[in-house]
Amino acid sequence: MHKTQDLWFDLSPAKKTRANSKAHLMLYDLAGSVQTAIIIIFILFVFLLRPAYVSGRSMLPTLKDGDMLMVLSNFNSLERGDIVVIAPYGSSENTLVKRIIAVGGDTLKIDYSTGAVELNGEILYEPYIKELTHRSFDMPSELIVPEGFLFVMGDNRNDSLDSRHSDVGFVDERYVFGKAQFRLYPFGEFNIYENRESRVNNGQ
Repeated sequence: MHKTQDLWFDLSPAKKTRANSKAHLMLYDLAGSVQTAIIIIFILFVFLLRPAYVSGRSMLPTLKDGDMLMVLSNFNSLERGDIVVIAPYGSSENTLVKRIIAVGGDTLKIDYSTGAVELNGEILYEPYIKELTHRSFDMPSELIVPEGFLFVMGDNRNDSLDSRHSDVGFVDERYVFGKAQFRLYPFGEFNIYENRESRVNNGQ
């Protein structure tokens, strides 16, 4: 009986060498790709994105106590509606997480009896807040924000220490640690700006 030879597994030494070389090249390419990805992630987290934690109830219902945010530390501009992490006096300790309501040059008026916030002559539509703004502190109810400064408030207006109080007051833009981009934890709740655009459109 004629015996056929199974050539599938019949690799000559030269073929085996070439196969091993291809495998080594693939592993080398994979290692290079992984290394590049690690470097990119390192750069992002060290120079651009940094984690920040929410402490307290002042940003309810948008953010909850214990939420973990990723913030962009290298930004070109600050806009109304941005959620920012503020490092008072340049210190990274005891940071505040608030929303920008007004920027330099804006005229702001808060009617604490009705809870309405008026920006540059127009009543703001604020779907993100927990309650209307009825709680006042010691800052004037009508003011002009100086250039280079911000007026910030928490979304939980009646349980937030913010620019309405002179202990916070106008926030120097240089003290903004970063702009919140998304929520990293709890998982699956990434979007923190679903109501931002409607507020900004109605506020300009």
